[in-house]
Amino acid sequence: YDHTSGAGSHFSYHGNPSAILKGRIIAVVMIALYQLGPRIAPWVGAVMLLMLAAAWPWLVWKSLQFKLYNSSYRGIRFGLRGSLETAYFVYLVLPVLTVLSLCLLAPFTHQRIKRFQHNAGRFGATAFSFHATVGSFYRMYLIVLASAIGGFIVIGLVFGPGSALGLQFGGPQWHHFWSVGLIFSVFLTYVLFAALYPIFLALLQNLVWCNTRLGAHQFKSEIKWRRMTWIWLSNLVLIAVTLGFFMPFATIRSMRYRIESMTLLPASDLSEFIAAGESAGSVVGEGMTDLLNFDLSL
Repeated sequence: YDHTSGAGSHFSYHGNPSAILKGRIIAVVMIALYQLGPRIAPWVGAVMLLMLAAAWPWLVWKSLQFKLYNSSYRGIRFGLRGSLETAYFVYLVLPVLTVLSLCLLAPFTHQRIKRFQHNAGRFGATAFSFHATVGSFYRMYLIVLASAIGGFIVIGLVFGPGSALGLQFGGPQWHHFWSVGLIFSVFLTYVLFAALYPIFLALLQNLVWCNTRLGAHQFKSEIKWRRMTWIWLSNLVLIAVTLGFFMPFATIRSMRYRIESMTLLPASDLSEFIAAGESAGSVVGEGMTDLLNFDLSL
């Protein structure tokens, strides 16, 4: 936060370390009980899974409140006004329906989750709003799915026909080359999935923030998926080569590009906007401070 700035001013974070520690302990205890439950009795594991599912939306809701309320810019804090009922709908009901639909509802659920997070967000007394449609999320998912299918087709065309002919007409030596080719195809499959993830991140950030507003002010995100993919894949290689020591540099490298690809397009002078909201900035925190007692660090 201290190293992230906009229009010459830095963001600030006010979170309490003990609150974050409390959230971590709660998460670890719940996971441990879920893992150990089946060893005690099968029904214990099932009960713990149901309890975890029932508590999950509330935990996410509280964590989002904590994150936003303890973030500020120019002395004005962010906040979350979304209701707990809506949180249960988007974080529990919709995911269950998505599983039952064999993930056909995944883009719809993703859009509803982002809409909840952004529509419920506040900066001082000014509300964020979210305008991305369900159709735009389906298009994004279809782009990634088509890219995955295209990648599999290329891998299959390179490896499949030659392997089939070699196994049918080749001698024992061909089986060795076939084994090497199989390993190489598996490696290419991992590379494909590793490349699809940053592409998805780039498309998602551009879609979400280009359709998010803060009052009358608009945001713009211009992440280039080729650049994002290069950063992601090169980070993986450098992390592996350095046995993990490059991880902090990789985190900063990726985060810097994602943040610096975003722009705020103010509808009026930014200083006037900040001054206008400052007098009512405390409204966001009214009645909340007694509730914000832990964070899951999601």
